[in-house]
Order: sequence, then structure tokens, then C-alpha cells
Amino acid sequence: MKGQTEEAKISTKNSVRRLVMVAIAVLLQVAWIIGLAVRLTKYYAAISTLASVLALLLVFRVYGLRINSAYKISWIILIELFPILGVCLYLMFGRTGALGPMRKWFDKVHKAYAHLLPQDETTVDKLENVDAGLARQSEYLRKGAGYPVYQNTDVEFYGDTVQALEAQKAEMRRAQKFIFMEYHAIEDSVAWRGIEEILVEKAAEGLDVRVFYDDMGSIGFINKDFMEKMKRKGIQCRVFNPLMPILNVFMNNRDHRKITVIDGKVGFTGGYNLANEYFNLTHPYGQWKDSGVKLTGDAVRSLTLIFMEMWNATQKEQEDPIPYLLKPAYRSAEGGYVQPYADSPLDGERTGENVYLNMIKSAKKYIYITTPYLIISDEMQRTLILAAKSGVDVRIITPGIPDKPLIYKVTRSYYAGLAAEGIRIYEYTPGFIHSKQMVCDDEVAVVGTINMDFRSLYLHFENACWFAKCRAVLAVRHDFETLFPVCREVTEKYCQKRSLALRGWECILRMFSPLM
Repeated sequence: MKGQTEEAKISTKNSVRRLVMVAIAVLLQVAWIIGLAVRLTKYYAAISTLASVLALLLVFRVYGLRINSAYKISWIILIELFPILGVCLYLMFGRTGALGPMRKWFDKVHKAYAHLLPQDETTVDKLENVDAGLARQSEYLRKGAGYPVYQNTDVEFYGDTVQALEAQKAEMRRAQKFIFMEYHAIEDSVAWRGIEEILVEKAAEGLDVRVFYDDMGSIGFINKDFMEKMKRKGIQCRVFNPLMPILNVFMNNRDHRKITVIDGKVGFTGGYNLANEYFNLTHPYGQWKDSGVKLTGDAVRSLTLIFMEMWNATQKEQEDPIPYLLKPAYRSAEGGYVQPYADSPLDGERTGENVYLNMIKSAKKYIYITTPYLIISDEMQRTLILAAKSGVDVRIITPGIPDKPLIYKVTRSYYAGLAAEGIRIYEYTPGFIHSKQMVCDDEVAVVGTINMDFRSLYLHFENACWFAKCRAVLAVRHDFETLFPVCREVTEKYCQKRSLALRGWECILRMFSPLM
């Protein structure tokens, strides 16, 4: 906590204490359920039979769900091996049906706003004429997810988060109408205070200033009084999905998005949160590497509506987003194509994963990927391997220093199967790489919040930006070219024969990786 004020140290301490209290409360509830079952052991035969029947019925239920097969296998094995514990955990975290009311509410909000993002068919026709393959990728986002493709938008890529933050603050200082910010994690410390100072100044000028953060993502960084402090300074502030010490299946679905919108004209998104480590003010895991993009022009409209949807989804009374969906008086010099999009765990559409799969399938020469966690489905593995076997140069960069040791072991457990099929694996030796980006054939790239792991792809609210045929694509490619020399390639290492014990342990990790 070096460099923090005394207030920030106390806030962080209180937040960690709150997280511990929530965890203890949930564990006590699980222990009570298990203890109740144990106390009924005098009825062992009947209870054992009933538990077996219930476990079997639950297994059939899980098998029949329209979810990723890896999830099914993990839950089925857990329930069969540990019936009581497995059933308890499934009831807490696995019941997709229990999200019905929440799903209906989010779906209602989303449908109410769908007509507010009309597609300019001229742009679609132009992209079709330029590149039919890219047009197919864009068409999925338009028809499958409801997000239009734009021109008249400049994209600036930042491979350095310090530069991204300075650009963000510069645009915020020029704000004249509103500033909207939605982040998974906010730390009430040095990096945030530079932003807060601008927000307070703009709120005093009469601008509409809003901050939205995820409780779980920020719980180790800020005190629960943070929201009230913002309101006292004229900033509207809301927290997404507050942690509560009760069994609540929605607790597993977090807001992992990172969005800033200024006047509906300029927008920022990417992998970085608003905490010190993301800007290398602190170094808990060595050098932190992240990235982001700045959008200027028509495409910001989608980012604005993505923010407003989530803002309104947290309250019963709906606020009209139309006044904020301004058409900026801006003319881009570029002829590229830009498509911001969001992903929700409640709509049944795996938008984030499908965008990645489409890019990999369309690759002709190369596809480069960075992800802090590599915990992927069989379909994603097959698609990556098929690309490599078809002559595409497939490279993946993961961290050299982990932030979560167990998850790091799971990530490494996927290396051998990929490396053996011609995929090159790199580890970022200076520290932790948190950027989530993909670039293909110098033609198309994605930068956003979506990790290549089950949580990002299936459980979290996410967002990203797909862009093609613009200078920013080459900037992403250049970022990879600067990364490879400072990474350690481990492809050959994981092609070598490894011990039976190690391979067995990795199989166990992968077996339960969808539940992590």
C-alpha cells in the first residue's frame, strides 16, 4: 500500500474485511447444509438412497442444459464424486434457470433499446465489396448480437496504459455535456484521484457525470462508502451486483466491462481498470502490460448505449437514453470499419467467443493473441489447432508472472496440447500481461475486456471493439512485434515428454477449470 493515503489504506482494509466476512458467511451456510445432512446419518440408508437419486436427477438435468459441454462434464463429475457438496455448489453457482427473473429483466431492457442502433446499409455494402470474409464477421455482430458496423470513426490504439490514461483525461477535460464511466475495478488511490479531480470539476460545471463499478472487482480497492463520497461531490455513482452474505446465484456474474464515454463523441475501452497496478504505479506482479483503444466518431454511439443499458438495468425506473445518443459533428479521414459490441451471460449468445472463433477461422496468414488466462473449450482448441495445421502462424502470449497461481497452472496445462500441433506459446517475462487483444492478417483486430477463459466467455458482462481496414490494426500488429522479443517462447519445452504425474495433475485441473 506504499504511496496510498491513510484514507485509502483504511478503505482497502475495510473492503478486504467485508470480502472475508461475505466469504465466511457463505461458507457457514454451506457448512450448515452439510452438517444437517451429516446429523441425519441415523437415517443413512434412506438419505443415501435419496441423495443418490437426487444426484442422478441433477446429473440428467445438467446433461440436458444448452451450455458448453466442458461445463456439463465438470458439474457431472463433481456431483457424482461429492453428492452433497456438489449439489450445494451447483445450487449456488450452476443453476442457470435460477437466473430467470434477472435474465428477463435484462432482456427487456436490451430489447427496448435495440432499435436505437440502426445500421447504415451503405456501410454494409461497402464492406461487402471490400472484403467478403470481413463482411461475414461483421454480419454476425450485426445479426447475432445487434451491434452495427460504422465508418466515420477514427481508432487510436494504445499499447501503453499510461498514454491511454493521459489521452482519456485530456478528452475528459474537454467534455461539455456528460462523462460516463463503467469499470470492473476502481481503486481509490493515485491513478483514480487524477480522474476524480476532473470529474468533480466537470460536475461542478453542471455536466452529467456518472460512475459505475462492479462490487466484486473493486472490493479490495475501495470502501463501501465510496459511492456516497462520489454523490457528495456531484457525481452519480452506482455499484453493480453488491456482494451479500447469502446464497445468490447472480453473485457469479460480474460486470467486467471497461468503458468511458465523453459527450457521445469520444469513447475509450480496453483491458485496463482504474487501479494503480494497471499503470505501473505499483508492481505486485512485475511489469504490468495492458492495452486499449480510443474511438472518435459515429461508433461511440454503441458504447454510449452499452453503458446506458447496464446503468438502467440496475433500477426499475428506466431513463431515456436517446438524449445521450448524439450524432457527433465529426468527419473521419479513415475509411476503416469499426464495431463496438458487448457480451452478456444472460442472453444465451456467446458473442465474445464467437467473434474470436470467426477471426481464427478466417485467418489466412497469421493470428496473434494475448490473454492473461488461457482456459478454453474443446471447440476453441480445435479451431486454433485447425488454423495452425492449415499453415496459419498462430501465436499466443500469456503472463510470465501470475496473479493467481492456481489459474496460472491451469493456463499452462493447455500449452502441451496446443504446442504439439504447431501453435507457438510465449510468456511475457517482464511480468503480467493483462491485455486482451487479437490481430489477424494485418486486416482486422479486436481489443477489449474479454479473456480467453470460461469466466469471461460465459459468466461475465464484457465488451470489446472489432475494427478492420484501418491504421489501428497495424498498430496492434506493431505492439505484438515489440512484445515477442521480451517474451520467452516455451513451445519446445511443452513439446517434450513430461512425467505421468504432471500430466495427470494437469488433467485434473482442466477437468474442473470451467468451474474456476
